[in-house]
Amino acid sequence: MKKLNILVVEDGQSQREMLRDFLVREGHSVAEAENGDTAIQSVLKGHFDMILLDYKMPGVDGMQVLKEVKKINPEIDVIIITAYGTIETAVDAMKAGAIDYITKPVEFDELLVHVDRVSERRTLIRENEILRQELSEKGVTMDKIIYQSHKMDVLINMASRIAVSRATVLIKGESGTGKELLARLIHNLSPRSARLITVVNCSALPESLLESELFGHEKGAFTGATARRIGRFEEADGGTLFLDEIGDISASVQVKLLRFLQEREFQRVGGNQTIHSDVRIISATNRDLESKVKEGTFREDLFYRLNVVVMDMPPLRERKEDVPPLIAHFLKRFAADNGKNVTGITSEARDLLLKYDYPGNVRELENIIERAVVISRNSVITVDDLPFDEDRMHPEDAGKKGEGLLRGSIEEMERKLILEAMEKSGDHQTKAAEILGVSERMLRYKLKKYGLKE
Repeated sequence: MKKLNILVVEDGQSQREMLRDFLVREGHSVAEAENGDTAIQSVLKGHFDMILLDYKMPGVDGMQVLKEVKKINPEIDVIIITAYGTIETAVDAMKAGAIDYITKPVEFDELLVHVDRVSERRTLIRENEILRQELSEKGVTMDKIIYQSHKMDVLINMASRIAVSRATVLIKGESGTGKELLARLIHNLSPRSARLITVVNCSALPESLLESELFGHEKGAFTGATARRIGRFEEADGGTLFLDEIGDISASVQVKLLRFLQEREFQRVGGNQTIHSDVRIISATNRDLESKVKEGTFREDLFYRLNVVVMDMPPLRERKEDVPPLIAHFLKRFAADNGKNVTGITSEARDLLLKYDYPGNVRELENIIERAVVISRNSVITVDDLPFDEDRMHPEDAGKKGEGLLRGSIEEMERKLILEAMEKSGDHQTKAAEILGVSERMLRYKLKKYGLKE
């Protein structure tokens, strides 16, 4: 892990020197400051990854130092050192930007855990900066993956390490967390990036159509099969096949998929020819596949074939640090898309969005912001533009109340967008699907869902 440049701010000389000597033995570079003024001057003149900051000092106290440090360089990680009686004030300091606190007398084992955590985070940040640079050189951007949480740092770093392999990947996570974006990132970082990634939503098709979609069919294989059709496994040869909602596939499709993963070969529906394909499988699910195995609805041998490398996409409620940058990203995007001069959001509206638990995850936040931008009459989003009422909604009830309101507003907006696309395309489904950025098959499903088929 990365060795850190650390500033120890402590008015007690013996304590300060003891901390310095310990950190130096651990391989870190350490500077000292005996008071708040000296600490601020040190930060202005030097570069530090982390500051160990005594909260209670004569003159300029720890809270004042913390605020000044965050003004000078908000990227510096600050750990507060506090006595047991001042833990409440240490928590206040964390609200002001400190990442954690430790109590006196300082236990070296505990201190090392905190320092290693900062070191690991710094290492991940640096590796991800290199990753972004490498992607940029390849003409690939990560603009759609917006985050600043440690959990996402770890996930993105893991994606970069497994991308170079041929290993089958299973991405687990709730709907709307961004599983497809992660799959695309893995593909873009892989040696297969010169070829397209092929995406199949397994839950959007009935069993008979899904089998043909994946493996293709021969002429006359079934009623309506008037010509041979090449399936996704053949199309994706040399590239990546992303199977979304893999937990929804039927028993017969499971058998054919298992055979492919074991032998790297398959047959078209209604055909006898054995076809080989060099394709990497990345699958995703919002289901508990282990439970489906126990229930007997998902093959155990297939589960272990898919489960080689597992990546867990955390729900948005477990990475609230990502909400503010996502809000900023969606505001900018939808303001441009809709020709609206919406440039910000009020603190009250932002606080309400931070309290909400997002059962629909990032996709739900995206819909909330799009709706707010569309209906806003101001240059900033206010509470009135959000689909729930702050005055009548206690934070604990946000998920329950908001989910119903949001689902209704999202479906209403989706229906409206489909109608607009169909009107622009002259009721031409293929053109309408292109306008909406969805497959023609998905558009047909939505038309049926909203009673718009005619």
